[in-house]
Amino acid sequence: MKKLLLLLLVFTAHIQFAGAQGQVTETLDPAVDRLMKTFVENNRKEATVKGWRIQILATTDRQRVENALYQFRQFYPNLSADWIHAKPYYKLRAGAFTSRRDALATLSVVKVDYPAAYLVQDNKIKAEELLW
Repeated sequence: MKKLLLLLLVFTAHIQFAGAQGQVTETLDPAVDRLMKTFVENNRKEATVKGWRIQILATTDRQRVENALYQFRQFYPNLSADWIHAKPYYKLRAGAFTSRRDALATLSVVKVDYPAAYLVQDNKIKAEELLW
């Protein structure tokens, strides 16, 4: 979407060269300007990105997921983890990755201790949670 808007901006902007002094003036179509402002405003409102997490456990027992979270944090202190409640399940999830390849690399390490772990998509990852 960003690339499309950038291309639209490039193709609709009119660049005029002013004289031999090398000055460049840019005249932007008002419709494109409004479109860009709307795009920026919408992106500021949306503070989440799509990505991947590793699901360690899904259970209906809250105490079990809390114990598993404590244990997971002991094994992997540098990997963020938390549980969510999606009725009727409590789900223990770890990490936050933008690429599936990065998530798979971490999953292969986690599977040593949690062989039933698998990847899940998450459309509500906060930018500050992402692992770089």
